Amino acid sequence: MIKVFIPDEKTAEEYVEKTYERIERVEGKVRAFITLRKKEEVLKEVKEAIDRKQGKLKGVLIAVKDNISTNGIRTTCASRMLEDYVPPFDATVIQKLKQEGAVILGKTNMDEFAMGSTTETSYFGPTHNPWDLERTPGGSSGGSGAALASGVVEIALGSDTGGSIRAPAAFNAVFGLKPSYGTVSRYGLVAYANSLEQIGPMAKNAEDLELLYSVISGEDWRDATTIPQSPPKTEADLSKTRFALLKNILDASQPEVQLVFKKAIDKLSSEGATIKEVELKYSDYALPTYYIIAMSEASSNLARFDGVRYGYSKYYEGTWKETFAKNRGDGFGIEVKRRILLGSFILSAGYYDQYYLRALKVRRLIKDEIDSILSKYDVILSPTMPVLPPKIGEVIDDPVRMYAMDLNTVLANLAGIPALSQPAGFYNNLPVGLQMMGKYLSDYYLISLSKSIERVLGYHDLTANL
Repeated sequence: MIKVFIPDEKTAEEYVEKTYERIERVEGKVRAFITLRKKEEVLKEVKEAIDRKQGKLKGVLIAVKDNISTNGIRTTCASRMLEDYVPPFDATVIQKLKQEGAVILGKTNMDEFAMGSTTETSYFGPTHNPWDLERTPGGSSGGSGAALASGVVEIALGSDTGGSIRAPAAFNAVFGLKPSYGTVSRYGLVAYANSLEQIGPMAKNAEDLELLYSVISGEDWRDATTIPQSPPKTEADLSKTRFALLKNILDASQPEVQLVFKKAIDKLSSEGATIKEVELKYSDYALPTYYIIAMSEASSNLARFDGVRYGYSKYYEGTWKETFAKNRGDGFGIEVKRRILLGSFILSAGYYDQYYLRALKVRRLIKDEIDSILSKYDVILSPTMPVLPPKIGEVIDDPVRMYAMDLNTVLANLAGIPALSQPAGFYNNLPVGLQMMGKYLSDYYLISLSKSIERVLGYHDLTANL
């Protein structure tokens, strides 16, 4: 059953009008968007989509993360480097959404080039968590999560390199899926770390998450990493599901997170689900492995932004190296520069074998360990984030602390498997997320299980009181 509101000829104007009234009330507090489209343009496209009388999402408004290419709509990656960039083409996922009648409302705020966990590294300023405006909404897809939680949209797109969909899903009490690697085209996604990242759906309930995933997934000849087969649409039975609870990951979480999470899994146990604690080997190596690989790939991908071929271009005097350095120095923020420098160091002669190749080997060990657990259990279970949403400014100046927030989420990206976050509950009105990781191509199985869990826990279709 589709839950997202599908407008028709009678309700189109009211639907768009109410959306912009909501934006008028909450956007100044939340700052979920970098670019909002004009109401007249949006209403025109909504009516056109309804007139076509076809498509799963005809006339539905969607928020899109600002690192996904949208033809004629500014795509900044939340960076000064691309502040005025307007793409001449749509990403594959955007083409698919338009074919089904969806209409882009605007482009959401994010950590610059998706590098961050709090949506504070954005050149355009931080996004605020709708549940507590003094706190972050998570990152890097924080704008999409906040747009959902503030009641502006019902569906949104994010991208996930090491938890960038699931962190905002957890911190905003919404649903987010990091798909199996290769099931959603990355064509038109401004690259950060190719071997890790995926575009994925975000929504306020599992039904809409499934609908959005069904629209954007599928093989794409323009992206050689997409796979020809689609995930099977398998139904899950919560009472027969075997969960592997990552004990060492849970133990590393804040006591407040553990308290909410344990209450949630007790409810799942009461429904007949089997939950057994397991220890994940190599978990201490997951974060360094992830960041070595991600930063290495980022340093390569961002080399194109030099002020000559792409991006911010203010300086033209001096040698090419001097011009290159000045434009990149001004165009990139501190966190992006930090990751480029570290990635370049890792890939340099004398350190490539010592760091990058070793990280690839450890990545394989982690993947094999996860596959071993999933050969005995249906799903791996953990809190999505080990901490409650931090206050704005609390972790941004402490990179090690910020990186440590990704401990629970990077595992799925390293292994290429699907992972889903949904609300587990609240601690003092602050959301806590429950994360499920499944076998490769078990995306629909996880979503089916999520539907059962949202019924048991009662947390879905939540909007923060602003």
